[in-house]
Amino acid sequence: MNALIVCTSVSHGNTRKIADVMGEVLSAPVMAPEQVDPAALAGYDLVGFGSGIFQMSFHPQLQEFVRALPPQPATAAFLFSTSGLPEPPFRRYNRSLERLLEQKGLEVVDTFSCRAFDTYLPFKLVGGIRKGRPDINDLRAARTFAEHLRTQTVPAS
Repeated sequence: MNALIVCTSVSHGNTRKIADVMGEVLSAPVMAPEQVDPAALAGYDLVGFGSGIFQMSFHPQLQEFVRALPPQPATAAFLFSTSGLPEPPFRRYNRSLERLLEQKGLEVVDTFSCRAFDTYLPFKLVGGIRKGRPDINDLRAARTFAEHLRTQTVPAS
């Protein structure tokens, strides 16, 4: 399987830690959006898209990258994120990026998220929340997630 991970990790490197573990399992390079040629995505069997969550959304840089993608052949994709708080049921931030990807022709086959150190206001006032996250258990969960993707995603013929 030919895989790629597109990752925006800007605050504390939390999302990059998760992306690196997934990339190791999938033998996939981890690249920032500005390092990826959008036309080259068509050459991959599986593409991951991830960032930290900012104001209940994926990072604007990642969203802009996805909006700028040309239409893709049917390609499997997955989403991953890190955040201080879990996704609320009233605002599914995964769903907005999933819709954008589907509009471009990618099929989101699975998603992964975990808690991470967060210093966004008002958390900054108390030194942040989720210190020490992602931790060994989060990295283990990311590895298991990627192993599942590797065994369940069949390359296009």
